[in-house]
Amino acid sequence: MISEEQKAKIRRLYFAEHWKVGTIASQLGLHHLTVRRALELDQQPAPPRRVRWSILDAYKPFITKTLEQYPRLRATRLLEMLRERGYRGSCNQLRRYVRTVRPAHQQEAFMRLETLPGEQAQVDWGSFGTHYVGRGRARRTLSCFVMVLSWSRGLYAHFFWDQHLESFLRGHVGAFESFGGIARELLYDNLKSVVLERDGDHVRFHPRLLELAGHYHFAPKPCAPYRGNEKGRVERAIQYLRHSFYAARYWTDIDDLNAQLHRWLEQVADQRVVPGAPDRTLVAEARDRERERLLPLPRHPFECDEVKAIRSGKTPYVRYDLNDYSIPHALVRKPLTLIASPHQVRLATLDGTEVARHRRSYDRGQRIEDERHIEALARAKRHAHQLRVRDRLRIVCPHADAFIEALSRRDAAMSVETRRLEALLDQYGADELDRAIVDALGRGAISSAAVRYVLDQRARLRGQPPAIAVVLPDHEHVRDLRVIPHQLDAYDQLGSEDDDDGEHHD
Repeated sequence: MISEEQKAKIRRLYFAEHWKVGTIASQLGLHHLTVRRALELDQQPAPPRRVRWSILDAYKPFITKTLEQYPRLRATRLLEMLRERGYRGSCNQLRRYVRTVRPAHQQEAFMRLETLPGEQAQVDWGSFGTHYVGRGRARRTLSCFVMVLSWSRGLYAHFFWDQHLESFLRGHVGAFESFGGIARELLYDNLKSVVLERDGDHVRFHPRLLELAGHYHFAPKPCAPYRGNEKGRVERAIQYLRHSFYAARYWTDIDDLNAQLHRWLEQVADQRVVPGAPDRTLVAEARDRERERLLPLPRHPFECDEVKAIRSGKTPYVRYDLNDYSIPHALVRKPLTLIASPHQVRLATLDGTEVARHRRSYDRGQRIEDERHIEALARAKRHAHQLRVRDRLRIVCPHADAFIEALSRRDAAMSVETRRLEALLDQYGADELDRAIVDALGRGAISSAAVRYVLDQRARLRGQPPAIAVVLPDHEHVRDLRVIPHQLDAYDQLGSEDDDDGEHHD
């Protein structure tokens, strides 16, 4: 077997220099048959190829024209179009022909983008999987906000438990403060937090992003659709974070993860060489030079907390992000304003007065309470219970109202006295208690102890055993329970009816 170079030399000597076969063989040290095979002198001309008729022939002009207009159109869609025009062949036959006539897809060439210092920064989200939070009942998506200065490759990143608009804005504020200034143009993908609607070059930006841009004086610029290469620097930065920082890293919570990330940015990312820099300048040095060209920071940072109008329910809690937060019990069924930051949840009335402040929980189904709210609710419950006790005594005992009024004139401890009267009501019944109250009023003995003495005296005269008080645990929830006793005469009547019927059970 000879090489293509030798074959070309043989053909040049024979056809151009007109050497004979033997001369070529002796000069090149080859067999004469090898020279003849290279010259293809002994090969017979190929017989003319038979042209076979195909059922697809009549449709080939239509296929070619359609593929010129829609080069990426699939053969299955072409098959459906041909079926409507009478084609009865197979899809495999169509696919074989389409492969031969489909216009070749030309790979797009990209220019290297060069920017001036302080001119552009690129922004994007990176997703880092889902994780269990807190006690393991909430599963949240871990996302990383990333901003890269295009000239110096200065990098800022921060992890969040979501990709909400407020987290997106908060990432901007953190990046601007880290860089010490703002790039004149920020390049984005077509995120919902950036672009609400797009029709060609006409873009409707999110109003909150426009507020941020107006506060920091930068120009937002979205990439063209399906042109992720335009923000390749932030895309590469996300991959750099994923493989150089996040891989095989242990962290306890998101605050610990962000603390490790910021140390890594300072100690590792800023110490790498700027890609393409001929003088091997470090990122930290290039970023310091670029800081002089950045727009200055405003006097006050942009407010990024989430603010939403809510209405509390019938319980003294409001639901936010899978958890319940306590409020003063006087604000149930009232309109409120909720202000949420990454670490706090605040609640205010419509006039702006703050009524509650809690640490934010990223768990699920947690009840975050302020002890002051619970204590105030318990006091209100006890007061309401006292009022309910008085109402109950007034309803079942006709003379209880006069007795309670007499107690109030004596400046007695009303809560203690009414609780004791209620206990006597449960032990002796309404009729006995009312007669004892009348007796006490007649004697001028205005106290629950006097009523108890009358009841005990009457019970002894009837030969009844003394009532034994039920001792309950010293717990407010147990002591606040109220059990209404029921008459047991019905059960005695059931037993007497069985005896009347003559039915006996062994």
